[in-house]
Amino acid sequence: MSAGISIYEKQIIREIKETPHEYLPNLLQIVRLFRESVMLKPAEDSFRQGWKEAMAGDTRSVSELWDGIDAE
Repeated sequence: MSAGISIYEKQIIREIKETPHEYLPNLLQIVRLFRESVMLKPAEDSFRQGWKEAMAGDTRSVSELWDGIDAE
């Protein structure tokens, strides 16, 4: 990506400027939730979470994981 502001950044900034001030806290929350939902956690964090769940017995069988998947 170039050092300048991309077209998407310009569009986002324009939308923010057009949003009434009383709605900015909600918009900020939406943006943060979106970013968190699309970004992957570092592998170490994912492993730690998985290990913690496994040690707590929070596991499912492979056959259960495949339930409802229509694979051929």
